[in-house]
Amino acid sequence: MKMLVNVVLPIEPFNSMVRNGSVGELLNRIIEEIKPESIYFSEQDGNRGAVMIVDVKDASSIPSIAEPWFLIFEAHCEFRIAMTAEDLMKANIAQLAEKWHDVPVFHHN
Repeated sequence: MKMLVNVVLPIEPFNSMVRNGSVGELLNRIIEEIKPESIYFSEQDGNRGAVMIVDVKDASSIPSIAEPWFLIFEAHCEFRIAMTAEDLMKANIAQLAEKWHDVPVFHHN
């Protein structure tokens, strides 16, 4: 299944790795190991960050995706299932709406 992985890289130890010249090699090593379909780097809440799309065969493969980020960069990783439009259509939302249409909705102010 496709998952969106959000990685937040704290300022340290990343800054130290930039200064000592090791960050590029380490990032390449992680990317080569994980083989994401795509990866984008950006700022996240004042930190460096990355967003990846990865194919996860089963839950037991999640540590092999997260641990390099945790161990090398002390990063925070979030995993979210990513659906395509085709996946969403297979969910048959209209049928779900019919099933749950009589449940009262409570609104909070």
